[in-house]
Amino acid sequence: MNTSHRLEQALKKLYTAFYNDTLHPECCQQCAVGNILDQTDAWKHFSDRHGSLQLNYVGLVHQNLGRKFNGYTPSELLQIEAIFLKACGYSLPLMSTSKRIEDPQDKDLLFVALLETIKFLCELDGIPDILEHKPMLRNHKDQQISVLENQPID
Repeated sequence: MNTSHRLEQALKKLYTAFYNDTLHPECCQQCAVGNILDQTDAWKHFSDRHGSLQLNYVGLVHQNLGRKFNGYTPSELLQIEAIFLKACGYSLPLMSTSKRIEDPQDKDLLFVALLETIKFLCELDGIPDILEHKPMLRNHKDQQISVLENQPID
């Protein structure tokens, strides 16, 4: 499967962060987007609230000028972060009154969030989820059947 350079780079950075325990949803340098952008937090100035999809003036200027950061537009970066935070269990945007999770470094939680983020990154590039996995069984007619959907597979 052909993937874009930006997707390959993002996947490498996210995997590295996950396995090196440097993926942290509440830190703008160690969250999904912070890691995609090389542990920088400059992206946080594209919106007024962490987890918001609303571009502020700075974000709109960059977006309207067609600027990309490691291949992603400001609005794509905000979407990536929102997907990651929602998958972690946060209510968005993050504010002092927002629902927070007990252990933001929980590996199981981060793994689920990582899977959701990767799925969205693939959608952005218009390719199928590279991690999608559906167990297959054979029925009595020797057709492949998806266990999750119970539908014949072509």
